[in-house]
Amino acid sequence: MTTSTRGSALRQKASPAVLVLEDGRTFRGRAYGAVGETFGEAVFNTGMTGYQETLTDPSYHRQVVVMTAPHVGNTGVNDEDDESKRIWVAGFVVRDPARIPSNWRSRRSLDEQLAAQGIVGISGIDTRALTRHLRERGAMRVGIFSGDALADDAGLLARVQQAPEMKGADLSAEVATTEAYVVPAIGPDGEAVPVGTAKFTVAALDLGIKGMTPHRMAERGIEVHVLPATATADDVYAVNPDGVFLSNGPGDPATADLTVIKAVLERRTPLFGICFGNQLLGRALGFGTYKLKYGHRGINQPVQDRTTGKVEVTAHNHGFAVEAPLDKVSDTPYGRAEVSHVCLNDNVVEGLQLLDQPAFSVQYHPEAAAGPHDAAYLFDRFVSLMEAERA
Repeated sequence: MTTSTRGSALRQKASPAVLVLEDGRTFRGRAYGAVGETFGEAVFNTGMTGYQETLTDPSYHRQVVVMTAPHVGNTGVNDEDDESKRIWVAGFVVRDPARIPSNWRSRRSLDEQLAAQGIVGISGIDTRALTRHLRERGAMRVGIFSGDALADDAGLLARVQQAPEMKGADLSAEVATTEAYVVPAIGPDGEAVPVGTAKFTVAALDLGIKGMTPHRMAERGIEVHVLPATATADDVYAVNPDGVFLSNGPGDPATADLTVIKAVLERRTPLFGICFGNQLLGRALGFGTYKLKYGHRGINQPVQDRTTGKVEVTAHNHGFAVEAPLDKVSDTPYGRAEVSHVCLNDNVVEGLQLLDQPAFSVQYHPEAAAGPHDAAYLFDRFVSLMEAERA
């Protein structure tokens, strides 16, 4: 939903830009990245670092990301930290962009990278005021306009209000791979294990998967077959999996087809889901999902693992959540289920587990790209489920 005309970095920095929220609140600043117009859902991210991983996270498809940290772009952009093959955010909002990046891995500036991929952004606005507005009013539709896209405020507001909402959006197939591919297991020597000889094989449904996720499994001796979001149960079991993984992804979980997940649960194959995958498991178990007022996005969210009592600092990116009882075990078509993790900020459900078969999920990102590594043990828990099932 982005159109742009690219110019020199100097011209872009001097070009005026305006951000218009669907409730009429307006912020004026300077163009950052590409010049033109873009629309999406305005959300804020509280991470002080990791902007390159954020930009390339498919879960941000059709969202305009506001960075709450004031200084962004200090380390530039490198060729190693992307989580996918492209930038997925619909737009980018920063307060004080770095003039000159400084990092030994940097290959280009963030401004240049955004412009090269046609991502319209804005800088020089009060992101603190914008974040407070979104916290009070909730995530909402937004437009960023610069260059020839600038017009009178009433006309820009009307265009923002015509943009599609995130609620009811079915987006997984738009960001997922169209062809299956394999991420080989990594042996003790750090080299890839020949395909077909790994200790475990996992079928991963790509609903918007990040590159670090199959890598974390490969580090544990797992050969990961990444399948399109449209894969059928026959496609999943054609790889003879020891386990099935449900990835993160964008959009409203209420729009997703649960046929494959229910087939996996019926066959009692070990299952692990994260983020969007947690929401889909919840719906397959019979729980509802709902849209959060402004969501959780950042790398500093406190979550308690209720099975151990341990509190973890975790990386989040979700605007929807599962509606499940925190105070009791629930009966589902696939056995008993309980909430395994909860956010300590607002008591949002952050994880589910079945008690009568090997399936669990979390709402956050244990692959931690970017973010803390407190939750890396969840991949080990998945391995333990597959070991127990094989035994």
